[in-house]
Amino acid sequence: MMVADHRKITIQEIAQKAEVSPSTVSRVLRGTAGVSQIKYQAVMDAVDELDYRPNIFAQSLASGQSMTIGVLTQNFGSPYYDGILRGILEGLEQTNYWPLFADGRWQIEIEQKALNMLLDRQVDGIIILGGQTPEAELHEIARQKPLIVVARELESLPEHSIFVNNYEAAYRAVSYLIERGHRDIAHITADMNYVAAVDDVLHRYEGYKQALLDAGIEPDPRLVVEGNLQQQSGVLAVEMLLGRGRTFSAIFAANDQMAFGAGLGLYRRGIRVPDEVSLLGFDDEASAAYMIPPLTTLRQPAVEMGQAAAKAILDLINEKPPEIKTFDADLIIRESVVRQR
Repeated sequence: MMVADHRKITIQEIAQKAEVSPSTVSRVLRGTAGVSQIKYQAVMDAVDELDYRPNIFAQSLASGQSMTIGVLTQNFGSPYYDGILRGILEGLEQTNYWPLFADGRWQIEIEQKALNMLLDRQVDGIIILGGQTPEAELHEIARQKPLIVVARELESLPEHSIFVNNYEAAYRAVSYLIERGHRDIAHITADMNYVAAVDDVLHRYEGYKQALLDAGIEPDPRLVVEGNLQQQSGVLAVEMLLGRGRTFSAIFAANDQMAFGAGLGLYRRGIRVPDEVSLLGFDDEASAAYMIPPLTTLRQPAVEMGQAAAKAILDLINEKPPEIKTFDADLIIRESVVRQR
């Protein structure tokens, strides 16, 4: 196996190879003007031949930029957040910036450490996915460094937050169930003390309630169960709903993970979806289309949100006003919802 030569190549060596002055090499590497095309090409050919790798740390000290974007996600492997990460990567692809990732794991203590780590590394901007950091702290960060928060609505920082209109999406989902004759609609939400999820799930819960009220249906607290956004809590939610003795013909889960669990919980109880209970989720994870039956759900444009976040953070770095938009979730109709007989 050949081992690459990682010895430090100097500007003087590049200049000698390209037959130009060291100052010309410096101008080319810094991207400043005043170098002819012939000399520029000679320097770049020498750089390739010598396998020169710039000292990024030294460059960042000289320029005041690290050319990195700190990205704080929540729970690597989450299909929704990973979709946003993919969008961020695509958004930075044609730039000189590279993302530096950290994981808050939906735990405030870990999130704080990860955020401090990114700040300590002098990233040029920070993108936070969801998270629990109080808005007051986000205000302080935004005063010091370009900041964009994705998948979380910040009422006090609207020019820094990109999110889905969760209230409207949930309202549309429950209205769809009502249009199909369902009036006893259960909702699996998340524990409101589970701070990482409060903003999204609270707005989805409010949309659920308002759709019922607008249809002349009084919301029944016995039909609302709190989970933790994981599949197992969907299974337990079904057990809790059945244990309360309150009949229901449909379940609207605040995310697909809990909808998957609810489907399993109904199956174990011999309750057929959708013949006996219709099921509707939120997120449109890749596996939603392959459930039995395929899950009707709301699709969040995760990749597009990540791309928008990348563009917005670059705008802020370049001292331009960012383009901030609120995204809509699309209702994806499959086979887990039928008309109530």
